[in-house]
Amino acid sequence: QVQLEESGGGLVQPGGSLRLSCAASGFRVSFSLITMAWYRQTRGKERELVAAEASDVTYYADSVKGRFTISRDNVKNTVFLQMNSLKPEDTADYYCSARPPVGNDYWGQGTQVTVSS
Repeated sequence: QVQLEESGGGLVQPGGSLRLSCAASGFRVSFSLITMAWYRQTRGKERELVAAEASDVTYYADSVKGRFTISRDNVKNTVFLQMNSLKPEDTADYYCSARPPVGNDYWGQGTQVTVSS
């Protein structure tokens, strides 16, 4: 059974940093072949793609470029999102997503990030 387990969310002051982690398990293909992404969602808004990584190619939303970094450890089957210079508008529930080469996308349960003084 595929599982994605996020961790690392919390409350941080503006300008601070957080590192989110997403541990994946249960995939039948090598983790290195899976496109991993982070999305975020605030109440009343659509889920927004924040960052994605596949085969060393990365994508970032304009709103986070230069502040967020996505990375992965293919030995530990984990993807990370390093978030620096956090702003109040980064406050959201953050979700890990996995897209294997074939089949459905998978989602984690989400982790809450609150940026507030």
